Amino acid sequence: MTEDKYVTIDQVAQHFLVSISTIRAWVRTGVIPKTHYLKVGNTFRFRLPEVDAAVRAYNVAKQRRPDPVPEVTTDQDA
Repeated sequence: MTEDKYVTIDQVAQHFLVSISTIRAWVRTGVIPKTHYLKVGNTFRFRLPEVDAAVRAYNVAKQRRPDPVPEVTTDQDA
């Protein structure tokens, strides 16, 4: 059994071609689940294969969401 290597937040940002702030936002909003990283103090370490799968799954789910129903207005208020 091989252990997954943990990588830094910089490496995750480089992998996705986004900023470190974006990775922190993904952590905050749950795009990257708590089970896919370790946090000790202010230091994050991520399992890149799991993070990659989580981000892909989030993007697929986001594309499948229906558009919000537009508000219907009527002339009854006149």
